[in-house]
Amino acid sequence: MNAVEVKKLSKIYGSGTHALKEIDLEIPEGSFFGLLGPNGAGKSTLIHCLTGLAMPTGGSAAIFGHDAVDEYQKARHNIGLAPQEINLDWFLSVEDTLDFHGGYFGMRKAERQKRTNELLRDFSLLDKRKARSNFLSGGMKRRVVLARALMHRPRMVILDEPTAGVDVELRLELWRYIKKINQQGTTILLTTHYIEEAERLCDKIALINKGEIIETGTAEQLKKRFKQKTLEDVYLKVVGRSELTRSLGIT
Repeated sequence: MNAVEVKKLSKIYGSGTHALKEIDLEIPEGSFFGLLGPNGAGKSTLIHCLTGLAMPTGGSAAIFGHDAVDEYQKARHNIGLAPQEINLDWFLSVEDTLDFHGGYFGMRKAERQKRTNELLRDFSLLDKRKARSNFLSGGMKRRVVLARALMHRPRMVILDEPTAGVDVELRLELWRYIKKINQQGTTILLTTHYIEEAERLCDKIALINKGEIIETGTAEQLKKRFKQKTLEDVYLKVVGRSELTRSLGIT
């Protein structure tokens, strides 16, 4: 089964912006899938259509066989979303943030308590469990956002720029944890501007630009198809900025 099946998905905003142009995309269950593209390429719009935050103009999107519009609750239950923006309630403690999220997805109290403790331990947040979100550092807030996405044990986790603005230590720590849950069977959809992050983590990568899926494949397949030495050069070619390549020795 595919975790995600998108067919001729379109999204036109009221302003007239054609954010998605009849895209087709399949993400196999259990895969670690990367979505690369510049700002405004359609990455966030696609995520919003998958999670019910935006209504498609045309086409369809299904999550583990459940239509993202007609079967919204079943589709959404299978997704954990860690958005790029830190959208925490500043007045809730870390443990209350996780507990409320679990309650929203129908988890019983005992299960919520157990899962909260697991995630606080896994994300090194045990000593911050009573801290309110507005008193946390940026890196700690990022940990809470990711822990919240995993709280209800979703079959797929969508990570929208999960390591944006974090230090190297936290980035490596998050990479390690994300890779572990993928190996345990969780499907991962990752958007990132860090090319090495996508190349290191993802089994398969889709390149998106101007609302269209340009190409899909492994990093090696993409380099071969675009006749480039690095995935970074593939990306620059797709977005029309080949003159920025570092392959010529320019650093």
